[in-house]
Amino acid sequence: MTQRRSDFNGELPKSQPRLVRGFCWYTRRMIRKQFWVFAMDASECDCDGIAAETPVIVYCNHPGWWDPIVAMQVCQRRFPGRVFYAPIDRVAVEKYAVFKKLGFFGIALEHRDGSMAFLRQTSAILNAPNSSLWITPEGRFADPRDKNATWMPGLAHIIAKHPHAVCIPMAIEYPFIDEAKPLMLCKLGPVIHGRDLVGVSKAECSVLLESKLHRTQETLAESVVTRSFSQFTVMVRTSQTPKSVYDWGRLLVCKVSGRPFELNHGKTFFSS
Repeated sequence: MTQRRSDFNGELPKSQPRLVRGFCWYTRRMIRKQFWVFAMDASECDCDGIAAETPVIVYCNHPGWWDPIVAMQVCQRRFPGRVFYAPIDRVAVEKYAVFKKLGFFGIALEHRDGSMAFLRQTSAILNAPNSSLWITPEGRFADPRDKNATWMPGLAHIIAKHPHAVCIPMAIEYPFIDEAKPLMLCKLGPVIHGRDLVGVSKAECSVLLESKLHRTQETLAESVVTRSFSQFTVMVRTSQTPKSVYDWGRLLVCKVSGRPFELNHGKTFFSS
């Protein structure tokens, strides 16, 4: 038996709830420092209609380093009670040992044995109660406008083996708009029921799932271009405390003159 075959030993990845909650609390502080707002649009996703015993697969585009943090935050906020699981490069999971306790598991899809281990691992996850699997089929960082990014095999195979599961596309972007800090935005697309894909070939299934994600990305991009964020829920907002000497001076002038002080330069997500 090769080392690659031992990547999956029949056990679920470790996921310690208290550590997951602590990690999410810590990364919210990171988001608050690095981003103007973290907001989610779930208006097209009937998450509440998903039965507790139904496993959930959320598949996302992969624009940047923050994507796993986005996934964990959305899981905690939108799918409370579900256990977070996500594949990650085997080298990375060995380098950052804490990931092994947060629901991440290492994969090596460049090998056939690694692909088989991935499918066995995901089957164990989706057969477990209250599970949610978060994956990035693109397999590499890709600009959200790049619709030619090659998908790695696997998602269609997973759905074929688990028609009782549901799939949800999630688009992610980190655009700059009015402020010095970017926005962290995500949008959940409509729920796709695995039972509706029974009898569909894996090739057709892959095309369908890819088109659903691209459509969700396009809808998110349209919201960014038109600055239409009425359907978004703010999950994390930057601190409105002045940071620079200039902003403290502006605050003092406003106090003296009786005018309201606004730290932000635009009205995006701060219109009230």
